[in-house]
Amino acid sequence: MLLLLAAGWLLVGCDSEGDKFDYQKVGLLITGTEQVPVQRFTVDELPAAYAVTVKATRRCAKDVTVRLAIDTSLVREYNKSHGTAYYPVPASAVTLENSEVTIKQGEALSTAAQVKVISTDGFIEGATYVIPVTIEQVEGEGGEVIESSRTLLLQISRIISFYSLDNNYQASSNYIFPDEKMVNLTNYTIEFKVYSYKFGNVGNIKRVLSIEGKNEEEANMFRFGENGSAGGDILQWVLPGGRCFSSTHFKTNRWYLVSCTYDGSTFKMYVDGVEDAQTSGSGKATPFQRFELGMSWGGYRSSQFFSGRLCEVRVWNRALTASEIATGFAGVNAHSDGLVAYWKMNEGEGHIFHDATGHGYDMDWTDTWRDDSENGVLVHHDYSQYIKWVIDENNKVAQ
Repeated sequence: MLLLLAAGWLLVGCDSEGDKFDYQKVGLLITGTEQVPVQRFTVDELPAAYAVTVKATRRCAKDVTVRLAIDTSLVREYNKSHGTAYYPVPASAVTLENSEVTIKQGEALSTAAQVKVISTDGFIEGATYVIPVTIEQVEGEGGEVIESSRTLLLQISRIISFYSLDNNYQASSNYIFPDEKMVNLTNYTIEFKVYSYKFGNVGNIKRVLSIEGKNEEEANMFRFGENGSAGGDILQWVLPGGRCFSSTHFKTNRWYLVSCTYDGSTFKMYVDGVEDAQTSGSGKATPFQRFELGMSWGGYRSSQFFSGRLCEVRVWNRALTASEIATGFAGVNAHSDGLVAYWKMNEGEGHIFHDATGHGYDMDWTDTWRDDSENGVLVHHDYSQYIKWVIDENNKVAQ
């Protein structure tokens, strides 16, 4: 009885507050936006077409005509409210055909408009483009747009083949940047894409890479199979003053994007754009001046060798948001805000890992250093002959 009285009070309360919604009207929305407004548009060959329709929440009593439009200004608004970094598609790259669609009397689904990508010329490498298709006008009585579903953002997804580094234990070494290139990372993100051929058991460590100070201080080091983990396929992040194990059990023969952030208080690990683990640490800054490939110390190069592939290594001077991370699996814009160094590792030839940002963090593997005798003395080595590249059916990604 109390519940009934409460429900009645709520109904009266809503009416007294001026709820004038007309329940006889039909709600209109772009098909596919019911859950999320962003949908993937795979572009294999040009031109590529995507059918866009409008649907009603119930059958229309009369014909309803809806005019659709591409409004690139909506991308900026979406980025601002959702913390994303999408790029609006260039006007010359896309067309909208049959932009007026009609829901016939007695039906709930409209005819289809066609969004066509006709060119990708001028696309910035690593940028994620979207096409914002929005309901511009409704003609006919009885239809009211549901605002949360007014706009569809079509994320252009291109299939990209890429080179990557094919690990060789004899290439395991360190590149140390000049003192003037040292960057004190107080808030940061470290990212890399990794592909394993095989894992060992717990205790059979496989070292991937490390981002650290000139003398290995305050290192951010990544390895599989450390003691204390739940399996040899668990990734450990050794961070300044602490440690963090992934919840994910990594699988062989597939690519993963690992993104590790520190926002000044919390360390978070993301796997393929999804938060996977977090911990607290010392809060000390990382004086980034050194990159270690694999495990370079003494005879550990072979015993802790990570058998696999590596690419898309990025160092940022800020903690990326989950939304920003989620758009970076295929790559990022080399001129993104806060991107300090970016090694795509997709050169395909040679022995230099070029820094795509232009900030001067190129790494020449003729000029590497490692501790041969495990006595703290670094020895210069030219390991350029051990840099190997690979491209095959496994090195493909949908942007």
